[in-house]
Amino acid sequence: MAQTAPDNAGEPDQISGGHLVAKALKAEGVDTIFTLCGGHIIDIYDGCVDEGIDVIDVRHEQVAAHAADGYSRITGKPGCAVVTAGPGTTDAVTGVANAFRAESPMLLIGGQGALSQHKMGSLQDLPHVDMMNPITKFAATVPHTERAADMVSMAFRECFHGSPGPSFLEIPRDVLDAKVPVDKARIPQAGGYRATTRSAGDPDAVQKLADLLVKAEKPCILLGSQTWTCRATDSAVKLVRELNVPAFCNGAGRGTLPPGDPLHFQLARRYAFQNSDLIIILGTPFDFRMGYGKRLSPEATVVQIDLDYRTVGRNRDVDLGIVGDADAVLTALSQAASGRTDNGASGRRAWVQELREVESAALTKRLPRQHSDSSPIDPYRLVHEINEFLTEDSIYIGDGGDIVTFSGQVIQPKAPGHWMDPGPLGTLGVGVPFAMAAKKACPDKEVVCLFGDGAFSLTGWDFETMVRFDLPFVGIVGNNSSMNQIRYGQVAKYGEDRGRVGNTLGDIPYSKFAQMLGGYGEEVHDPADIAPALQRARESGKPSLINVWVDPEVYAPGTMNQTMYK
Repeated sequence: MAQTAPDNAGEPDQISGGHLVAKALKAEGVDTIFTLCGGHIIDIYDGCVDEGIDVIDVRHEQVAAHAADGYSRITGKPGCAVVTAGPGTTDAVTGVANAFRAESPMLLIGGQGALSQHKMGSLQDLPHVDMMNPITKFAATVPHTERAADMVSMAFRECFHGSPGPSFLEIPRDVLDAKVPVDKARIPQAGGYRATTRSAGDPDAVQKLADLLVKAEKPCILLGSQTWTCRATDSAVKLVRELNVPAFCNGAGRGTLPPGDPLHFQLARRYAFQNSDLIIILGTPFDFRMGYGKRLSPEATVVQIDLDYRTVGRNRDVDLGIVGDADAVLTALSQAASGRTDNGASGRRAWVQELREVESAALTKRLPRQHSDSSPIDPYRLVHEINEFLTEDSIYIGDGGDIVTFSGQVIQPKAPGHWMDPGPLGTLGVGVPFAMAAKKACPDKEVVCLFGDGAFSLTGWDFETMVRFDLPFVGIVGNNSSMNQIRYGQVAKYGEDRGRVGNTLGDIPYSKFAQMLGGYGEEVHDPADIAPALQRARESGKPSLINVWVDPEVYAPGTMNQTMYK
């Protein structure tokens, strides 16, 4: 029996805008999108199903954007969040801004009203591109369905121009839903639409730095976030060990050297910056975290290495600036310093020992508080117990103000890429979305997140998303019923009688919140109960919250030294 030809026999294959977007995401290596649904964007979901891309739907668009940022930090690939128009996109602004300051490559795709209804007052119509321009490396509207995949690849390319960062695309509803012939659409192929950005810097400058380093008697190096961004761990370790250079780590650079490494220092940084003759700053701007460069000795030779030309020498003059990829620059530097009769390593033993004595004295002074049995619980005891709890496979996330400032002094990740914090924007609320991203990207690793109670409250409802997608993690709330970092400043500025205005929270048993949403939870009032509670959370195999009641009258040294109140 003869078959009847389909009605579209002889017509070219058709593809929708949403499916073109999904193909472009697949070409970039994106395997997960984080989203909150809306009518403007659902064709992207359909495309993702066909391309085998997982769709994680959250309860707030800020969470989707933070998760995309976190996914990028963990994997080294750009993360992707997809949100609807209007309030969906504006809700995601904070997550994009955080990624912008943290130099995290991610793509936010936002819906938009139909082009056919442009300027007519369509549902959720806002000038998204104008709003996103200041906080992205690239922001644009997709003008035609044929360009959908092409512009996604363009956005990803811009994410990696100079120092990494976020891009934004809005796609009008009729552009996304329309179908065009496949042969009319440009669909970039994987690996074919952007170049490598691994510049090794100016060879003459690298040679000059090698000469400075070999001759230096008291050098030190700060390994910043770009150490991890550029996956420069091996080259950094090789350099500091071969040349016997004391190393400090900050941001995502934490974990480059393991705890206990003889060249890894944490508490002697101020002393080193005041007494070194050569200071190398790698992948960290001279921003507020560095006292805008004023914390470095004016007598020292200062070298700054960064992916972004605009960052080098900003806020503080440098003796030498090198623009390039951290891994490529450090590799070239090791080569330039090799093959010499004396590379200076043995002559720096006394300097290393000098710093070790400073480090040991600072630790000895603090140890009694880390072992304190006081009640309410000293925050130093809490972060000490967390540090002891971490394993080689634990990814640590800090989300909060004062309590996370304590953790920065004590907690040492055991491996590179195992430390996550908001970055220089200081955004609260990253904890749950970062945990979501970390566990989704690395299901075989343990995720441990310390929250301030104020920080958890901002995005805590997505704890339910962790339960729904079976993404277990160990969460700890350092609960002092206060926004304590701000409270300290208010007390210092206005006195105790006005120290509780606008910063005091309710006494919330967050363990019950976790239990209500299907997770594991415990309340802890006694410091001796912290370690057993953490272990039970680990063994539960569920998303968990251990609610630890800490002393609200104790502040971290970093909180008390804040420049914003001086």
